[in-house]
Amino acid sequence: MAPSFRADHIGSLLRPAALLEARKSQQAFSDAALPPDIAAATKAAIADAVKKQLELCIRPITSGEYERMTFMSGFFEKLEGMTTTKGLPVPDAFRTGLPSSTVWLRMGRTVREAIIATAPICRTAPAYLEAWEMLKSVTPSEHWGECKIMLPSITTEQLQLAPGTAWAPGVYRSDREYFADLATAYRAEFQDLYNAGLRHVQIDSPNLCFFFADSFLEGCRTDGVDIDELLDLHIWAHNETLRDRPAGMCIGLHMCRGNMPLFHDVSKGSYETIAERMFTKLDYDQFYLEYEDEERQGSFAPLRFLPKGKSVVLGIVSTKTAELEDLDMLEARVREAADVIAKGQGRSAEEVLEDTLAVSPQCGFASLAFNVGQGFTEEKMWAKLVLLRDLARRLWKDAA
Repeated sequence: MAPSFRADHIGSLLRPAALLEARKSQQAFSDAALPPDIAAATKAAIADAVKKQLELCIRPITSGEYERMTFMSGFFEKLEGMTTTKGLPVPDAFRTGLPSSTVWLRMGRTVREAIIATAPICRTAPAYLEAWEMLKSVTPSEHWGECKIMLPSITTEQLQLAPGTAWAPGVYRSDREYFADLATAYRAEFQDLYNAGLRHVQIDSPNLCFFFADSFLEGCRTDGVDIDELLDLHIWAHNETLRDRPAGMCIGLHMCRGNMPLFHDVSKGSYETIAERMFTKLDYDQFYLEYEDEERQGSFAPLRFLPKGKSVVLGIVSTKTAELEDLDMLEARVREAADVIAKGQGRSAEEVLEDTLAVSPQCGFASLAFNVGQGFTEEKMWAKLVLLRDLARRLWKDAA
């Protein structure tokens, strides 16, 4: 299937200074309702972001993730049975060699929070419906079908925490039981959002990128974890969330490596080691792949495993640095990727270009509210998105 948008973006946008000030005391993982003043400031900032996206023909339309503090906030903490647990020691409470622990330690943090199942997991209310309704309220109804909401991956907590500690003793007997309840919550969330008019969802998964990070793989071996079995478990868990999803909803997977320059080496490695299983076994409609740095992510060669019927959004513009890329160079890279896929599928590069590829930034512009790429201003951020819009218009007649 053709990608949802020829020039896509990953969702998060730089927060305006006024919004950062208003939300500076907010906890990253809180299930409490926003105070009225913060809710008003958030809605005003989202309205401005939507207006700008419409003016510049930037799609999809997102809230910029202004309603949350991090890209993974807003889901797990809303589930009954899930408890935000603070003060967990880094790295001891987490998997050996976990790239995220490197991130925390570089920031000078020796403890962090995680969300642990202290009772059986049950979704008793929607997690992102309020955020979607807020986005709808400031977006003309004729553009609701062009909006996108981002959710964290089902494996977010389980792959971070030390093996067997994603739930309290006695709550579950296995990872599959834990994931089965979580997947039920995801399916209900997708259905509620679809019923409310949402048609595009993106799942952000830094965790799958850990499967080609040397430190994580070595840590698994140290912990006695079978890497292949763990990857198969995670593929199964992802697919459980997608089972019986609404037929008219496009759900894509972002292989997230982050937008902060300090951590550019944390998830370094080629997709090659997991590409065949990822592309052929995961049931997502499209894959958002970070490809702005060949030294960090490798060549396009793993794309040869992409089967017909699935699409790839090439993240070839950096959100780690504000320097603007060259348009001709970007076009050449897209055509190079099309050639690789075409050879793997036994058809022409032009066919692949037409029904398989799109472009985007490699990551969001502010995955964490207060951490952005080097040298970025709002103007430079919009310039990056306009560059991608112009690239798409050069490559595809149906681009917005």
